Amino acid sequence: MADLIGVFALIIGLELVLGIDNILVITILVSRLDEKYQNKARNIGLALAMVGRLVLLALLLQLTELTNPVFMDFSIRDIILIVGGLFLLYKAVKEIHHTVELKDEEDLANNKKSTFSSVITQIVLLDIVFSVDSVITAIGLTDIVWVIITAVVLSYTLILIFAKPIGDFITENPALKILALSFLISIGITIFMEGFHKEVPKAYIYLPMGFALLVELLQMRYSKNRAQKKEAIKKL
Repeated sequence: MADLIGVFALIIGLELVLGIDNILVITILVSRLDEKYQNKARNIGLALAMVGRLVLLALLLQLTELTNPVFMDFSIRDIILIVGGLFLLYKAVKEIHHTVELKDEEDLANNKKSTFSSVITQIVLLDIVFSVDSVITAIGLTDIVWVIITAVVLSYTLILIFAKPIGDFITENPALKILALSFLISIGITIFMEGFHKEVPKAYIYLPMGFALLVELLQMRYSKNRAQKKEAIKKL
């Protein structure tokens, strides 16, 4: 029983770590929609992504060919990772360009926003890319299906709760948005390299990301305190 609880907690932790990537992607994608549709797109996208992950889990339990070579030395898993990594790189670089060159403001002025269905589709497809390795790992940890399903549902519930506040915080701070997009570039490169059987330790990605985020938060705190101090001096 203790081993089962340990595996359950490990799978939830794995899903939550990957959930950070999901929140970043979803934040960027839904920001392209009109504000009144963003929360709806976020919730529907996450719900469908969870269903997609469970479907992928069911398929993997039935099919072992996902990790067997189908073209040269590449398996279906490798092809998914290569294509997904390239798309994530394209999306992140494009969004950085939009943010830096103020294209978002131009799109708002010209009313050129992404369609609701395209955003939902991209959320689900990118989640499948993110979920391939986590689902394979979960199956390797335990063959008890209800444990995996319960862990996935619970972790997605937590992600759904925190996706909006975290997403809003990132969107309201352009520097954080650019930092988040830079993280997605790193993740895209990592996924792409994994497709070519080049394993990159996740610590090499997440530790620098965490450090950069901490530095940016300290900078934001410093700027806020300095602005408040200047305001207080003016009132004297």
